[in-house]
Amino acid sequence: DLHDAYISVREALQHAALHLDSGLNLHWIDSEKLESEDPDESLRNLHGVVVPGGFGYRGIEGKIRAARYARERKLPYLGLCLGMQVMVVELARHVLESEEPNSTEFNVFTKYPVIDLLPEQRDLSDLGGTMRLGRYPSQLVPNSRAFEAYGQPIIYERHRHRFEFNNDYRDLLTGHGLIISGSSPDGRLVEVAELADHPWMVATQFHPEFGSRPNRPHPLFAAFVKACGQFLREGDQPELPLASDDPGLSVR
Repeated sequence: DLHDAYISVREALQHAALHLDSGLNLHWIDSEKLESEDPDESLRNLHGVVVPGGFGYRGIEGKIRAARYARERKLPYLGLCLGMQVMVVELARHVLESEEPNSTEFNVFTKYPVIDLLPEQRDLSDLGGTMRLGRYPSQLVPNSRAFEAYGQPIIYERHRHRFEFNNDYRDLLTGHGLIISGSSPDGRLVEVAELADHPWMVATQFHPEFGSRPNRPHPLFAAFVKACGQFLREGDQPELPLASDDPGLSVR
C-alpha cells in the first residue's frame, strides 16, 4: 500500500503544510500506470510531484516519465534518493536524445551509466557492504534552491543507498542546466541536484523526510510545499476526482 510504504514522506508533507497554513491534497499514483498511459491523465491537475526512494526496476520508467513531465511543464518536483537518480536519468535522456541513459541498477549494460556504483564498490559481492548508511555531511552551494531552503552551508542528513551519480557525466549534465547544489565535503559525491531553468526542481540523494517533525518541518519539504502553492498553470482545468489508491501532490 503506497500510503504505508511512504508514511515518512506523507508526514513530512503534512508537517510542512501545517507550518505554512496550506491545504494539502495528496494524490497517490502508481508509477507502473504511468508507463502505459499518457502522464497528463494523472498529473495534469497537480501542483507538484514527489518521487520518493525505492529499490528495483518496477515502475521505474513511470517515475522517469513523471520527472520529464515536471521538467517540461515547470511543475515543482522533489526527488528523494531514487527520485534524484530518476531526475538525472531523465535529463540525460533529454540531453543525449536517447533512451539509453540509465542506472546500472536497472540496466547493467546501459551505454550511458549516469547512475552507477562507485568504482571501489563494483567488485564487492556483499550488497550490504556497498550500502551507504547513516548520517553524512553535505556542503551546499550559495544561491541555490537547497541553500535557500536550509539557510546554512553545511547540513547533515541520513542516507540509505548503493548507487551514486556518475561523475563521468558531471560536465555534460552541468553544461545543460543541472546544478550540483550539494556535495560531500570532498566534492566527490553528488548529494543535491537541481535544474537551473526550472522554478523548483530539486532532488536529494539522502532522505530528508526522516528529519521532519510536527513542530519542526524539514526545510526542503517546506520550500517544496511553498513552491507548489505558488505554481500557476495557464488556464485552470477541472479538478480530477481523488483516487483512493492513486505520490502526486496538490496544494491549495
